[in-house]
Amino acid sequence: MSDIVGNTAGEIWKYLDKNGATTIAKLTRETKIDEKNIQRGIGWLAQEGKVSLEIVNRAETISLT
Repeated sequence: MSDIVGNTAGEIWKYLDKNGATTIAKLTRETKIDEKNIQRGIGWLAQEGKVSLEIVNRAETISLT
């Protein structure tokens, strides 16, 4: 399981590095990674201090720190 979470975290980081800040919904749609694994990957990155989350226009937005 930790391999899946680590790989997902890597994919999220790559996506954000290329595309900039985005909503969680758009990230899930465009990466085609299931929402549970997206949330786990975000948790991994957040714990390491690599991403920040904020609410913008009632949408949860993620970006690299």
